[in-house]
Amino acid sequence: MILFPRGKYMSKQPIIGIMYDFDKTLSTTDMQNYDFIPNLGMSPEEFWGATSQFTNKEGVERILSYMYMMIWACKQKGIKLTRDYLHECGKNVKFYPGVTTWFKRINDYAESKGVKVEHYLVSSGTIEIVEGTSIFSNFTKAWGCEYYYNEQGEPVWPKLAINYTQKTQFYFRISKGAVDVTNDDSVNEKKPERRIPYRNIVYLGDGMTDVACMTLVKHNEGTSIAIYPEKDSDKVRNIYDDGRCNFICRADYSAGSDLERVIKLIIDKIAMLNEIDKREKLLANK
Repeated sequence: MILFPRGKYMSKQPIIGIMYDFDKTLSTTDMQNYDFIPNLGMSPEEFWGATSQFTNKEGVERILSYMYMMIWACKQKGIKLTRDYLHECGKNVKFYPGVTTWFKRINDYAESKGVKVEHYLVSSGTIEIVEGTSIFSNFTKAWGCEYYYNEQGEPVWPKLAINYTQKTQFYFRISKGAVDVTNDDSVNEKKPERRIPYRNIVYLGDGMTDVACMTLVKHNEGTSIAIYPEKDSDKVRNIYDDGRCNFICRADYSAGSDLERVIKLIIDKIAMLNEIDKREKLLANK
């Protein structure tokens, strides 16, 4: 059980911010693997292999490489790459058990405890594909790699690229309520009163690409949870053994799952500590 310090955080209704990775955390594989890559007549191994070759040959950062390769491959196949096309590629994304009902269940439980939960997506995947999925509307805010499109609706430049360590900026944005990525001042200015205290932030990710965020959240009194596919806990066991996350849980978001029980425990604890904080403040003001 995780114990949090008391006294310095308080709000009328506590807000819990749950941050999610997407690929292999909520979805069963990389989002491009479902429709986008098969539409190119390629296998995932071929596409990602070509992306790695481009990275190694040209020295391009890996996230920028895959964004470039998506444009290049579509041109080679005569596919018009637009935002709407990428939305269509999100419709067949498959999720782990329970994901599609997870958000409402967690929200309802939190409300029963006097707590509000907000769900945030921070992905190195393609946000336009996520926008086409059945779960997109559940996120308070979702960030991912995104294109800037010209007047013809064609991608011409990365509008936003998020690699694995760059995900950490969104931890601070969520805590401060500074969700506009064009506003550098709001995320950097000192804010003693956080919209979401660090202890109220939870991060869910699936592996080494999430370690920076997991470590940051855990070391600042929040909770990091490493998600693993069924019977494949080895991929996250080292992360736990190294003290980089608080829990490891099987990728099952169903009612009654271990993951749901852990999240409910966190909600219970934050609700309890908020009540203790309120009583302490009342006593201090007498």
